[in-house]
This record gives sequence, C-alpha cells and structure tokens, in this order.
Amino acid sequence: MLYREAGQFRTSYAQDSQIFPLRQDRVGIIIMLIAAVMLPFVANSYWLSAILIPWLVLSLVALGQNILMGYAGQLSLGSAGFMAVGAFACYNLILRIDGIPFVVAVGLSGVCAALVGIVFGLPSLRIRGLYLAVATLASQFFIVWALDKFGWFKNYDPAGVITAQPIVMFGHNFATPREKYWVVLAIVAVLALLAKNMARGSIGRGWMAVRDMDVAAEVMGFSLLRTKLQAFAISSFYCGVGGALFAFAYLQTVEPSAFGIDLSFRILFMVIIGGLGTIMGSFLGAGFILLMPIFLNIFFHTVFGKSVDATITSALEQVIFGVMIIMFLIFEPLGLARLWQLTKERLRLWPFKH
Repeated sequence: MLYREAGQFRTSYAQDSQIFPLRQDRVGIIIMLIAAVMLPFVANSYWLSAILIPWLVLSLVALGQNILMGYAGQLSLGSAGFMAVGAFACYNLILRIDGIPFVVAVGLSGVCAALVGIVFGLPSLRIRGLYLAVATLASQFFIVWALDKFGWFKNYDPAGVITAQPIVMFGHNFATPREKYWVVLAIVAVLALLAKNMARGSIGRGWMAVRDMDVAAEVMGFSLLRTKLQAFAISSFYCGVGGALFAFAYLQTVEPSAFGIDLSFRILFMVIIGGLGTIMGSFLGAGFILLMPIFLNIFFHTVFGKSVDATITSALEQVIFGVMIIMFLIFEPLGLARLWQLTKERLRLWPFKH
C-alpha cells in the first residue's frame, strides 16, 4: 500500500518510458539527492574524507565494472588498472596543459582509459569466461608495470610518486572536504544517470543480448565487435573517471602500486555482492565492502576494548567479514539489489500478505 501503483496512469509513450515511472520513485530520488547535498553540513571532515568520498568513487568504479560484467556478461579483472590510467592521465593533463578545467581533465582521462580498454577488450572477440578474465588480468599487471617503468607518467619523480594538483574550476579552488565531496557527488550523479539511461535503452539491450547468448545476438543482427568493444570502452571510461577522482579527491598522493590487484578484487566483490546488472547494486555493494569492516572494528573496540590484543581482534574482524560475504552469496546470490527489490514488492501489498 505504501508503494502502490494503482491510480498512476500512463497515457503516452513519453510517460511510459520515463526513467522513474512511479511517483514514489521520483519522490524518493529527490529526497535522496537533497539529503546527499545537505549531508556535508552535518558530517565531519573524517566522514567526508575517509568514508563518503571513497564510497562515491568506488561506487562509480563498481558501476563501470557492472556495465561490463552485469550487463554485457564479459568477465574482467583489470578495473584497478583502468583506474590507474585515469589517475595518471588526469595528473599529466593538468600538468602539461596550462589552465585546463578539472572537469575537462577528468573527462579526457576517462577517454584515455576507454582507449586502453578497447585495446585490451579485443581478446573478447575470440575468448570468453575465465579465459577472458585472465586476459584482462594481464592488462592489470601491464598497466601498473608501464606506469612504474616509464618515468614520464610520473614527471620523473625520483620517489615514483605523484602529488595531485588542486581541484580548480571556474577560478575557485575546491580544497576543503566539503567542496571535494560536492564535486565528486555531482560527477557520480551525472554518470549514474547516464548509465541508467544506457542500460534501459538500445545500447543496454544490445549488451544483454550478447550476455545471454552472443551467437543468437549475432544472428539477430547485433555486431559482436561493436557491442563488446563498446561495453569495454564505456566500462573503462567509468573506471578512468573514478581513478581520477580517487587520486585527486581522496588519496592526494599516488603511486602505481595503489592500484594493485587487490583493489580489482575489491571492486569485483562490490559488483557481485551489490547485484549484477543493477545500478543500485553498485552503490550498495561498495557501501557493504567499504563500511562493514569499519562497523566491525567499532563493534569489537566497544565490546572488548583493550582487554583483548589488537592483533586478535583485527584477525577476527577479517574472518567474520569473509564469512559474512560467503554466507551472503549462499543465501542471496542475486545481491543486495535483489533484497531492495523484494522490499519494494512487499511494500506494494503491506499491510496485506497477498
């Protein structure tokens, strides 16, 4: 009853094809956006810098990974490598092009990552499944090696580390955590909306056709070359933009090893736990992977305090976190987005059972 569809009539194609056709969805999105914009006024600098900004950035990267895995059905383990391309491309664009706006540099860094993604997406035309995952894993190691090997990418810094330049737009330096949060929020919101539109349009239908059965999709007229490389390019673009934001709004000081294989696996877990083939799942999965270890740490410190050695509680936190992931995948393999979908279905009938 709280989420009822009765009485909401759609009398035109434009109304039927709205991105949020239900009134409750539109109201909910508006409330969420207003809350997200106003959140910095109540959150402290720690929450903004250490939790909210990385959550938004990793959600964007997980969204890019979800486009490739969830919608197009192409396994990939190189998302952190494409993040590295975006981060170092953005650094060099701002360094070598005087006066370039930050948003333009971020967009071009995404384009650079997309071009690299197309190159490493070519094997998808001949291999699939785990073999494709291994091929993309090779891209992860190659990108990190190239960035570490050639000093030009790091402006020949003897320590092999780059320091992100200030975020400057419209003549204003966005230096405080609150301002950086708003920049990241705006970029993530726009790209998430674009991903939602692509997924429900002809582009998304092409991805899903190739995902379900690529031979049948090719027989129906879909070009496997164009569809697969398009998915790799868009996914890498999202990862590249996320990498640039990760470096400039969160890490500040970056080295190639920060984009290692462990980060790729974390992003993979975000997509799986959040829900394959869902926009909402990317945000829910990133929140689970990022926030759950923090909550476990707070819980153990509150319960045990200093009575138990810190190394024991730290190991116990990792064990419990891993068990939670395994149990979650067993009992809800479709991810957190499926739980949200079931909740909405129950709200349609509440307080009745049927």
